[in-house]
Amino acid sequence: MSSSGASTRGELSGGLKMLTEAGPLLLFFLVNAKWGIFAATAAYMVSAALAMGYTWWKIRRLPLMPIIALVFVLAFGGLTIWLQDDVFIKLKVTLVNVLFAAILLGGLMFNRLFLKMLMGEAFRMSDAGWRKLTWAWALFFLFVAGLNEVVWRNVSTDAWVNFKVFGLLPLTFVFAIATAPLMMKHQLPEEGGEHGGEGR
Repeated sequence: MSSSGASTRGELSGGLKMLTEAGPLLLFFLVNAKWGIFAATAAYMVSAALAMGYTWWKIRRLPLMPIIALVFVLAFGGLTIWLQDDVFIKLKVTLVNVLFAAILLGGLMFNRLFLKMLMGEAFRMSDAGWRKLTWAWALFFLFVAGLNEVVWRNVSTDAWVNFKVFGLLPLTFVFAIATAPLMMKHQLPEEGGEHGGEGR
């Protein structure tokens, strides 16, 4: 019974998680290289929806931020194809990152630690740590939004696709690794450990 519950409420393994997140982007790149941005956008929409469906089937829950990202992919991807204007799929990156930053910063204003709600089962940190991590990710999302605006307005569509797939994804991965020392610093001891540990 415990193993069944763990598989139902657990997390995707590292490889599957990377596949569901990076797979649609890689397909986006490959289809764009062969058939152009509109076919790539359609492939991105379908594969992102399938990846989300697979995540639900596998762990029986859907993380909030990927859901928001999928809604934006479907909405702005749909506009891109319907109006035959690739500006919409480019703007999607900017708007979704601004929205993520606004959600995190808005939560801080009302003393709601949304990252703790999303990741608290996997990482045990003091509230001070969660606040610092929230600030870090919010500022990173704003940086990505600004960077995307600069790039898509100054390069070709193919160059922007390369930036989105081979620039933003590694950049996010590197930033996540860079936050590890902060998380370790504010990590709480295991239940029953010696000290309690609100971070200072």
